[in-house]
Amino acid sequence: MTYAYKHLLTASLRIALLAALGGLLGGLMFGWTAMFVVTTAIVFGGFAYHAWKLSQLHIWLGSELRAADLPDGFGIWGDVLSDLYRLIRQQRTEQQALTNSLARFQQAATALPDGAVMLDNENSIVWCNPAAEIHWNISLTNDRMQTITYIVRTPEFIAFLAARNLGESLTLKFSQPFGANSSREVSLAVQLVGFGEEQTLLLSRDISERERLERMRTDFVANVSHELRTPLTVMAGFLETMHETDIASGAKPELLKRSLNHMSQQTERMQRLVDDLLALSRLEDAQNKLAESVIDMQGLVQASVNDAGVMSGGRHKITTALAPVWLMGNRDEVSSLVSNLVSNAIRYTPDSGTVNVGLEMLPAVEGQSGGDLVFSVSDTGEGIAADHLPRLTERFYRVDRGRSRASGGTGLGLAIVKHVLGRHGGRLEIQSSQGSEDHGSTFRAIFPASRA
Repeated sequence: MTYAYKHLLTASLRIALLAALGGLLGGLMFGWTAMFVVTTAIVFGGFAYHAWKLSQLHIWLGSELRAADLPDGFGIWGDVLSDLYRLIRQQRTEQQALTNSLARFQQAATALPDGAVMLDNENSIVWCNPAAEIHWNISLTNDRMQTITYIVRTPEFIAFLAARNLGESLTLKFSQPFGANSSREVSLAVQLVGFGEEQTLLLSRDISERERLERMRTDFVANVSHELRTPLTVMAGFLETMHETDIASGAKPELLKRSLNHMSQQTERMQRLVDDLLALSRLEDAQNKLAESVIDMQGLVQASVNDAGVMSGGRHKITTALAPVWLMGNRDEVSSLVSNLVSNAIRYTPDSGTVNVGLEMLPAVEGQSGGDLVFSVSDTGEGIAADHLPRLTERFYRVDRGRSRASGGTGLGLAIVKHVLGRHGGRLEIQSSQGSEDHGSTFRAIFPASRA
């Protein structure tokens, strides 16, 4: 029983007693005995009724406030109870609407790819969405009401918060835990938005991928420029020599032939580069739909091995173990994949080395009618250091730039292989070892069982 209710009930009883006492004194003084009895009964009964209604109202207010349990009443009590229930129902409706709005806001904020952290006037974390937890490596459960600068201690960020330059952005770069024992470099674009009374919304966007793509674009332009400049410089030099040489007055035919051969080689190099760039552009074009057919993989790989034998000129031992398998895919793209892997093995395997080419169907796993199709190329070359392996499929990435160019490669072969496999739902596995008797590399192009 609340203090207000007790106070109201006590006051009502006091009034009833005073009224009864007044009636008693009046009756004694003026002889109004009958009037006293009637007055006392009416007053005391009226206040007893009000006290009873107050008691019912108090009990109802402490319950679930259901309409069926609302006390009955007439007169002023009917109006009071009706108005009270209407106000309670209106409050419930408004509260439910507010709850629904809050739930929708939280759902929308949770789905946002950008991070959002609500900070109070002391930069303590009031709320954040899941993206912000990832961006800042925080936990709303554990870090609520923690000052964010105790968690993010980057001096640039602390100064940015202190300056409170609303609307301005800051790019932060830092290492973030990734996996059990590793980390990754992260770039965040950060902005502050003010709202309420001295409250701040800290917005963050992960621009790491955008910056990586920008670096790739810059590197791509630089690499293409360099790759084209080199053969053009060579050709320009030979043309200048030929221009300065009076062929009609006794220039040596051997010099002319050698110059033309060099220019022809550089022209072929540029042609290969342009062809690979065009092929890569087509593979990266999302509008380029995959035209599929059934491919005789044994015949396709054998043709590529025959071309590799001509390229090797007998300097390598090439062995094959090709199973009669078929693949559903784009013949031109798969042929490019096979050719790139086989020709790379020939280029980077020393004379008298061995190149093994394999084609097999793996055993079926549970729930599948067949296994994955695997095309593999192994060589006995020098091998590749482990720190280079993750980047081998980047455009123009070379372990040994001078050797790669001398061998005639464009630096785009493995990038093409990666994209072909991606379009066919496959994957590329690379293993390599250095400095041991079993040195060399193995490239395995794995196509899913659904295509075999």
